[in-house]
Amino acid sequence: MAKVNKKSQYSVLTPNFGVRSKGKIIRACISEIYALTLRLIIQSWRRPSLLITGIIQPLLWLLLFSALFQNAPIELFTSTTRYSDFISSGIIVFTAFTSALNAGLPLIFDREFGFFNRILSSHLYSRYSIIVSSSVNILLSSLIQVTGIISISSLLGNKIPNITNGLVVATVLFLLSNSVTSLSLILAFILPGHIEMLACILIMNLPLLFSSTALAPLVFMPSWLQILASINPLSYAIEMVRYAYLHNSCKHSSIVINSLWGSIDTTGIMIILLVVNLLSFLLSYKLISSKFED
Repeated sequence: MAKVNKKSQYSVLTPNFGVRSKGKIIRACISEIYALTLRLIIQSWRRPSLLITGIIQPLLWLLLFSALFQNAPIELFTSTTRYSDFISSGIIVFTAFTSALNAGLPLIFDREFGFFNRILSSHLYSRYSIIVSSSVNILLSSLIQVTGIISISSLLGNKIPNITNGLVVATVLFLLSNSVTSLSLILAFILPGHIEMLACILIMNLPLLFSSTALAPLVFMPSWLQILASINPLSYAIEMVRYAYLHNSCKHSSIVINSLWGSIDTTGIMIILLVVNLLSFLLSYKLISSKFED
Protein backbone atom coordinates (compact mmCIF):
# COMPACT_ATOMS: atom_id res chain seq x y z
CA MET A 1 0.00 0.00 0.00
CA ALA A 2 1.31 3.43 -0.93
CA LYS A 3 2.22 5.67 1.94
CA VAL A 4 0.41 8.98 2.24
CA ASN A 5 2.64 12.00 2.63
CA LYS A 6 1.15 13.72 5.66
CA LYS A 7 2.87 16.98 4.82
CA SER A 8 1.36 17.12 1.34
CA GLN A 9 -1.96 15.86 2.66
CA TYR A 10 -2.45 18.75 5.05
CA SER A 11 -0.54 21.48 3.22
CA VAL A 12 -3.77 22.76 1.74
CA LEU A 13 -4.92 23.66 5.25
CA THR A 14 -1.83 25.67 6.04
CA PRO A 15 -2.87 29.32 6.50
CA ASN A 16 -1.33 31.81 4.13
CA PHE A 17 -0.47 34.73 6.35
CA GLY A 18 0.74 36.77 3.39
CA VAL A 19 -2.71 37.11 1.83
CA ARG A 20 -3.58 40.16 3.95
CA SER A 21 -0.09 41.46 4.48
CA LYS A 22 0.34 45.10 5.33
CA GLY A 23 1.72 45.95 1.90
CA LYS A 24 -1.18 44.32 0.07
CA ILE A 25 -3.74 46.01 2.31
CA ILE A 26 -2.18 49.43 1.70
CA ARG A 27 -2.14 48.85 -2.07
CA ALA A 28 -5.73 47.64 -1.98
CA CYS A 29 -6.87 50.68 0.03
CA ILE A 30 -5.07 53.04 -2.36
CA SER A 31 -6.73 51.28 -5.29
CA GLU A 32 -10.14 51.61 -3.62
CA ILE A 33 -9.62 55.30 -2.87
CA TYR A 34 -8.51 55.91 -6.45
CA ALA A 35 -11.55 54.12 -7.92
CA LEU A 36 -14.05 55.83 -5.62
CA THR A 37 -12.45 59.25 -6.16
CA LEU A 38 -12.50 58.72 -9.92
CA ARG A 39 -16.20 57.91 -9.68
CA LEU A 40 -16.89 61.20 -7.89
CA ILE A 41 -14.76 63.14 -10.39
CA ILE A 42 -16.72 61.61 -13.28
CA GLN A 43 -19.95 62.66 -11.56
CA SER A 44 -18.66 66.23 -11.25
CA TRP A 45 -17.56 66.20 -14.89
CA ARG A 46 -20.98 65.05 -16.08
CA ARG A 47 -22.80 67.48 -13.78
CA PRO A 48 -20.47 70.47 -13.42
CA SER A 49 -23.17 72.84 -12.15
CA LEU A 50 -22.07 72.56 -8.51
CA LEU A 51 -18.43 73.18 -9.42
CA ILE A 52 -19.26 76.18 -11.62
CA THR A 53 -21.64 77.61 -9.02
CA GLY A 54 -18.85 77.34 -6.45
CA ILE A 55 -16.83 79.77 -8.58
CA ILE A 56 -19.60 82.13 -9.70
CA GLN A 57 -21.10 82.76 -6.25
CA PRO A 58 -17.84 83.87 -4.52
CA LEU A 59 -16.94 85.88 -7.61
CA LEU A 60 -20.21 87.80 -7.36
CA TRP A 61 -19.53 88.44 -3.68
CA LEU A 62 -16.07 89.71 -4.56
CA LEU A 63 -17.26 92.04 -7.32
CA LEU A 64 -20.35 93.39 -5.57
CA PHE A 65 -18.86 93.96 -2.12
CA SER A 66 -15.66 95.41 -3.56
CA ALA A 67 -17.75 97.96 -5.46
CA LEU A 68 -20.12 98.60 -2.56
CA PHE A 69 -17.43 99.31 0.05
CA GLN A 70 -14.64 100.65 -2.14
CA ASN A 71 -14.67 103.96 -0.21
CA ALA A 72 -14.68 102.33 3.23
CA PRO A 73 -11.81 103.61 5.46
CA ILE A 74 -10.26 100.18 5.64
CA GLU A 75 -6.74 101.61 5.94
CA LEU A 76 -7.49 102.76 9.50
CA PHE A 77 -7.47 99.20 10.82
CA THR A 78 -5.57 97.13 8.24
CA SER A 79 -2.34 97.34 6.28
CA THR A 80 -4.06 97.87 2.92
CA THR A 81 -5.84 100.85 1.40
CA ARG A 82 -8.05 98.87 -1.00
CA TYR A 83 -11.14 97.07 0.21
CA SER A 84 -10.81 94.56 -2.63
CA ASP A 85 -7.45 93.44 -1.21
CA PHE A 86 -9.09 93.04 2.19
CA ILE A 87 -12.13 91.06 1.04
CA SER A 88 -10.33 88.82 -1.45
CA SER A 89 -8.80 86.76 1.37
CA GLY A 90 -12.20 86.26 2.96
CA ILE A 91 -13.73 85.22 -0.36
CA ILE A 92 -10.95 82.68 -0.97
CA VAL A 93 -11.56 81.05 2.41
CA PHE A 94 -15.32 81.25 1.85
CA THR A 95 -14.90 79.42 -1.47
CA ALA A 96 -13.04 76.53 0.16
CA PHE A 97 -15.52 76.49 3.05
CA THR A 98 -18.58 76.31 0.78
CA SER A 99 -17.05 73.58 -1.35
CA ALA A 100 -16.24 71.47 1.71
CA LEU A 101 -19.70 72.06 3.15
CA ASN A 102 -21.18 70.37 0.07
CA ALA A 103 -18.99 67.27 0.51
CA GLY A 104 -21.81 65.18 1.94
CA LEU A 105 -24.25 65.76 -0.92
CA PRO A 106 -22.95 62.98 -3.24
CA LEU A 107 -22.92 60.58 -0.30
CA ILE A 108 -26.47 61.36 0.76
CA PHE A 109 -27.72 61.00 -2.83
CA ASP A 110 -25.99 57.61 -2.98
CA ARG A 111 -27.86 56.66 0.18
CA GLU A 112 -31.20 57.73 -1.25
CA PHE A 113 -30.74 55.92 -4.57
CA GLY A 114 -29.34 52.74 -3.02
CA PHE A 115 -25.83 52.99 -4.47
CA PHE A 116 -24.29 53.38 -1.04
CA ASN A 117 -25.57 49.97 0.09
CA ARG A 118 -24.10 48.44 -3.06
CA ILE A 119 -20.73 49.97 -2.28
CA LEU A 120 -20.88 48.71 1.31
CA SER A 121 -21.78 45.19 0.16
CA SER A 122 -18.88 45.11 -2.31
CA HIS A 123 -15.49 43.65 -1.43
CA LEU A 124 -13.76 46.57 0.29
CA TYR A 125 -10.66 46.20 2.41
CA SER A 126 -11.69 49.30 4.34
CA ARG A 127 -15.03 51.08 4.32
CA TYR A 128 -13.22 54.25 5.32
CA SER A 129 -11.98 54.41 1.74
CA ILE A 130 -15.41 55.93 1.03
CA ILE A 131 -14.69 58.75 3.48
CA VAL A 132 -11.15 59.36 2.25
CA SER A 133 -12.26 59.43 -1.39
CA SER A 134 -14.91 62.04 -0.57
CA SER A 135 -12.27 64.18 1.14
CA VAL A 136 -9.86 63.86 -1.80
CA ASN A 137 -12.61 64.79 -4.25
CA ILE A 138 -13.50 67.90 -2.25
CA LEU A 139 -9.85 68.93 -1.99
CA LEU A 140 -9.53 68.70 -5.78
CA SER A 141 -12.76 70.67 -6.30
CA SER A 142 -11.64 73.32 -3.81
CA LEU A 143 -8.28 73.57 -5.57
CA ILE A 144 -9.99 74.27 -8.90
CA GLN A 145 -12.41 76.80 -7.42
CA VAL A 146 -9.83 78.63 -5.29
CA THR A 147 -7.41 78.77 -8.23
CA GLY A 148 -10.16 80.32 -10.34
CA ILE A 149 -10.97 82.93 -7.69
CA ILE A 150 -7.29 83.81 -7.17
CA SER A 151 -6.75 84.17 -10.93
CA ILE A 152 -9.78 86.41 -11.40
CA SER A 153 -8.86 88.38 -8.28
CA SER A 154 -5.38 89.04 -9.69
CA LEU A 155 -6.94 90.34 -12.91
CA LEU A 156 -8.82 92.88 -10.78
CA GLY A 157 -5.49 94.18 -9.46
CA ASN A 158 -5.35 92.32 -6.16
CA LYS A 159 -2.10 90.94 -4.81
CA ILE A 160 -0.87 87.36 -5.17
CA PRO A 161 1.26 85.92 -2.33
CA ASN A 162 4.79 84.70 -2.95
CA ILE A 163 5.69 81.00 -2.93
CA THR A 164 6.38 80.79 0.81
CA ASN A 165 3.20 82.60 1.78
CA GLY A 166 1.35 80.60 -0.86
CA LEU A 167 2.29 77.42 0.99
CA VAL A 168 0.91 78.96 4.18
CA VAL A 169 -2.35 79.74 2.39
CA ALA A 170 -2.53 76.19 1.00
CA THR A 171 -1.95 74.71 4.46
CA VAL A 172 -4.68 76.83 6.03
CA LEU A 173 -7.17 75.97 3.28
CA PHE A 174 -6.30 72.28 3.56
CA LEU A 175 -6.92 72.23 7.32
CA LEU A 176 -10.15 74.18 6.98
CA SER A 177 -11.47 72.07 4.09
CA ASN A 178 -10.65 68.85 5.91
CA SER A 179 -12.46 69.99 9.05
CA VAL A 180 -15.60 71.15 7.23
CA THR A 181 -15.60 68.03 5.03
CA SER A 182 -15.69 65.87 8.17
CA LEU A 183 -18.64 67.89 9.46
CA SER A 184 -20.47 67.57 6.14
CA LEU A 185 -19.93 63.80 6.02
CA ILE A 186 -21.29 63.51 9.56
CA LEU A 187 -24.45 65.32 8.45
CA ALA A 188 -24.71 63.04 5.41
CA PHE A 189 -24.76 60.00 7.69
CA ILE A 190 -27.12 61.22 10.40
CA LEU A 191 -29.68 63.22 8.37
CA PRO A 192 -32.57 61.35 6.72
CA GLY A 193 -32.40 62.97 3.27
CA HIS A 194 -30.97 65.62 0.97
CA ILE A 195 -33.70 68.16 1.85
CA GLU A 196 -32.51 68.26 5.44
CA MET A 197 -28.90 68.34 4.25
CA LEU A 198 -29.53 71.36 2.03
CA ALA A 199 -31.39 73.08 4.87
CA CYS A 200 -28.39 72.63 7.19
CA ILE A 201 -26.03 73.96 4.52
CA LEU A 202 -28.18 77.06 4.02
CA ILE A 203 -28.44 77.64 7.77
CA MET A 204 -24.69 77.37 8.36
CA ASN A 205 -23.30 78.98 5.21
CA LEU A 206 -24.12 82.69 5.37
CA PRO A 207 -24.34 83.07 9.19
CA LEU A 208 -20.81 81.69 9.54
CA LEU A 209 -19.62 84.03 6.79
CA PHE A 210 -21.16 87.17 8.32
CA SER A 211 -20.03 86.23 11.84
CA SER A 212 -16.40 86.12 10.69
CA THR A 213 -13.89 88.75 9.61
CA ALA A 214 -14.39 88.00 5.91
CA LEU A 215 -16.24 91.23 5.09
CA ALA A 216 -15.21 93.60 7.88
CA PRO A 217 -12.45 93.95 10.50
CA LEU A 218 -13.17 92.86 14.03
CA VAL A 219 -13.18 96.44 15.34
CA PHE A 220 -16.02 97.38 12.95
CA MET A 221 -18.37 94.92 14.68
CA PRO A 222 -20.58 95.41 17.74
CA SER A 223 -19.43 93.68 20.90
CA TRP A 224 -21.79 90.69 20.61
CA LEU A 225 -20.68 90.05 17.04
CA GLN A 226 -17.03 90.36 18.07
CA ILE A 227 -17.61 87.49 20.51
CA LEU A 228 -19.09 85.33 17.75
CA ALA A 229 -16.29 86.22 15.34
CA SER A 230 -13.66 85.41 17.98
CA ILE A 231 -14.98 81.86 18.43
CA ASN A 232 -15.58 81.31 14.71
CA PRO A 233 -12.76 79.16 13.20
CA LEU A 234 -13.37 80.87 9.86
CA SER A 235 -12.07 84.14 11.31
CA TYR A 236 -8.70 82.62 12.15
CA ALA A 237 -8.36 80.99 8.74
CA ILE A 238 -9.33 84.24 7.02
CA GLU A 239 -6.92 86.36 9.05
CA MET A 240 -4.07 83.93 8.40
CA VAL A 241 -4.71 84.00 4.64
CA ARG A 242 -5.11 87.79 4.74
CA TYR A 243 -1.81 88.21 6.56
CA ALA A 244 -0.07 85.98 4.00
CA TYR A 245 -1.55 88.10 1.21
CA LEU A 246 -0.67 91.51 2.62
CA HIS A 247 2.82 90.76 3.98
CA ASN A 248 6.01 89.53 2.39
CA SER A 249 6.74 86.87 5.01
CA CYS A 250 4.93 84.94 7.74
CA LYS A 251 7.06 84.53 10.84
CA HIS A 252 6.11 82.23 13.70
CA SER A 253 5.79 85.13 16.12
CA SER A 254 3.95 87.51 13.78
CA ILE A 255 0.74 88.85 15.33
CA VAL A 256 -2.10 87.99 12.95
CA ILE A 257 -5.27 88.93 14.85
CA ASN A 258 -6.15 90.87 17.98
CA SER A 259 -9.20 88.99 19.21
CA LEU A 260 -11.16 89.36 22.41
CA TRP A 261 -8.96 86.64 23.90
CA GLY A 262 -5.77 88.57 23.16
CA SER A 263 -3.22 88.76 20.36
CA ILE A 264 -2.73 85.53 18.40
CA ASP A 265 0.33 84.90 16.27
CA THR A 266 0.91 82.61 13.29
CA THR A 267 1.78 79.61 15.45
CA GLY A 268 -1.31 80.09 17.60
CA ILE A 269 -3.62 80.17 14.58
CA MET A 270 -2.06 77.03 13.12
CA ILE A 271 -2.54 75.27 16.47
CA ILE A 272 -6.19 76.35 16.58
CA LEU A 273 -6.82 75.04 13.06
CA LEU A 274 -5.01 71.78 13.82
CA VAL A 275 -7.06 71.25 17.00
CA VAL A 276 -10.32 71.93 15.15
CA ASN A 277 -9.22 69.57 12.39
CA LEU A 278 -8.34 66.82 14.88
CA LEU A 279 -11.59 67.20 16.83
CA SER A 280 -13.72 67.10 13.69
CA PHE A 281 -11.85 64.02 12.45
CA LEU A 282 -12.26 62.16 15.75
CA LEU A 283 -15.95 63.06 15.94
CA SER A 284 -16.58 61.94 12.37
CA TYR A 285 -14.58 58.74 12.93
CA LYS A 286 -16.62 57.84 16.00
CA LEU A 287 -20.02 58.59 14.48
CA ILE A 288 -19.28 57.00 11.12
CA SER A 289 -17.84 53.90 12.82
CA SER A 290 -21.11 53.44 14.71
CA LYS A 291 -23.05 53.84 11.45
CA PHE A 292 -20.91 51.23 9.71
CA GLU A 293 -21.49 48.81 12.59
CA ASP A 294 -25.25 49.32 12.28
